[in-house]
Parts: sequence; structure tokens; C-alpha cells
Amino acid sequence: MKKILLSSVLCASMMLAANSDYKYEITPMIGGAYTEGNLGLDRNYANAGLALGFNQTDSMFDQVELGFLRTIDSVDFVDSNGKETDVTRFFANLIKEYPLSSNTSLYALVGAGIELFDSEGYGNEDGLFGNYGAGIKYKVSEHFSLKADLRHLIETDHGDNNLLYNIGLSIPFGKIEKAAPVVETPKDSDNDGVIDAKDNCPNSAVGAIVNAKGCELDSDNDGVVDRLDKCPNTMPNAKVDNTGCMTIVDLNIKFNTNSAKIQEGYDAKIIAFANMMKNNTQLKATINAHTDSKGRAAYNKTLSEKRAQATVDALTALKVEASRLKAVGYGEENPIASNDTAEGREENRRVTAVITK
Repeated sequence: MKKILLSSVLCASMMLAANSDYKYEITPMIGGAYTEGNLGLDRNYANAGLALGFNQTDSMFDQVELGFLRTIDSVDFVDSNGKETDVTRFFANLIKEYPLSSNTSLYALVGAGIELFDSEGYGNEDGLFGNYGAGIKYKVSEHFSLKADLRHLIETDHGDNNLLYNIGLSIPFGKIEKAAPVVETPKDSDNDGVIDAKDNCPNSAVGAIVNAKGCELDSDNDGVVDRLDKCPNTMPNAKVDNTGCMTIVDLNIKFNTNSAKIQEGYDAKIIAFANMMKNNTQLKATINAHTDSKGRAAYNKTLSEKRAQATVDALTALKVEASRLKAVGYGEENPIASNDTAEGREENRRVTAVITK
């Protein structure tokens, strides 16, 4: 018998505990007992009682149950000429619940207790018992649940058996005040105002101004961030140094053959370059003009010088100081495309600006 009880306790101890919203639970119960081995007692009689549950939060079990059951009417001793007795049982159990849904759960119990007879006789004596059982619990609302279970009682002295069946109304009380959930603040390792999960540019410099992706701003898209850019408002597609200042700008001015006249279609490009120079007064520019290979080299040299000067004149007309500009003509010396095609020759008839400080 002791081995059976020990095995039951060990099995129950392997169950994991679940938290409860309440500290306690009180359950009035009513049911009956079916005697399997008690000598000379009615085989079936009614019981009623009360159980108090202590809900566990840091235990292997969900609840510790203390309670009692007592016969509703006296139980007759069979063939005893009217002798009868009442039976009271006190018990302590460990309970584990197994949820089936949000409202329904099964539960198992194991424990021990003591049974007391108002009138002992015919082998029915006060003594200890072990018990185990199972039941079902249905949560009707937050304020009460219905329970039903079966419990097998084994008397320790004689091994007598009783099967108890109970239904109860479980009422929780002592609500646990739960602490507000801790909301973890998203990490921003480089303190740039953009959390790590959205930061495409980690390790931003202290104090750097960044965009929504955590990358430092590069307002003129020249490849140098604003924090390091000493020459803001760089023209599109210009080559820049590591301070963001332009080194070479293709002014994209194309001239007709044998002509040094700037056509109206290039005004916007020249105006943009003039504005950049006026916004960055520390810069100087050498205007380099080139030709294709048609004609004599000396003629092309002179023509390129005229084209460079025409560009300088256009810039000074736009209020760029002449002292910051220099015109150089290279003629046909530095082609960037083949002079064997009309398209290539057009590419070679170009003007670029080399920027210096």
C-alpha cells in the first residue's frame, strides 16, 4: 500500500505548475460514497462537505486542497440490529490541472487524510487513508466554476476501499494584483534616434543627423555625408573629394562643328554651375574645352580656347568672379570617344570644369 501511495506522489510531482489569478478557491461539495471493502456498511451513501484550495504560483502543482466530507444521513451497519454511524473524512491533496480549452480543464489529485466514525464497529475504525483521483472543471464565469471528480480512498490499516464521487461549485477569491507588464524599450545602440531593428547604418557618429533608416544625411547625393561635406549643394554627377567638394564637373556643353557659341539649350547647366560657385566662394574652377579631330590641330587648339573662354564669359555674366575662373583649351588632345563616328566626335566636343580650392 505504501508503495502505491509513494508512486502516486512521484508521478504527480513530475507535473508542471500553472499560475492562477486568485490566491484561494472554496468549493462546497455534495456527492456519495460507494464502499468496496468496508465491512458491514451500506454500499452507497451520501456525503457533503467543503474544500479550500490554495493556488500555487511557484510550485510543481497548481493547488493544495484541504477539506472534509461527512455523511448526510447516518449509515447503517448491515445485520446490526439498527446500529448506525456517521463518517467524517478530512483530507489534504495536491492538484494539477490540464487545460482542454479556455473554460474547461481536467485535473488529477493525490493525497492523504483521516476518517472518523462516530460509532466504530465491525472492522470500521478511525484511521488514515491515502487517495487519488481525477475530475473535470468547467469555468462558468470568472466568479465560479463547476467541478466533478472521482476519488479512490484506500484505508491504511486494513486496505479497505471506498470510491467517492463529488460535484462542487468552486468560488475563487483573493485576487492577485498583477504587476504591469514590463515593456522592453527597443535598443538604439548608437543613440541616433533609430532603433537597431530599423537601423541600416549602425554605429552612426555621435550627434550625426540621420534619416529614417539611421543613415547620415547626404543632401546633395555626392557620397559625402552632410557632417563631413564642406561643399554642400554639389551638382549632380560631379566627382568630389573626401570633403564633398567637386573635383571635376562635366558641364555637358556640346558645340557645333567650327563653333564656339553656346547654344541656348545649355543655359540651365551653366546657371547651376554658376550658383554652385557662388555658394562655395572658396572654390576656383579651370574650364577645360576640347574638340574633335576634324581639321588642323592648331586650328582645333584655338577653337577649344575660344570655347573655354565662351564658357568663362557666360559664368562671369552670371556674377561668378573672373578671378576664380581660368580658361584652357586642349584642342583634340584628350578624346573620350572615337573620332571615327559622328557620335564620338560630338562627345569629344565638350567642356569640363576642374575644381580647386
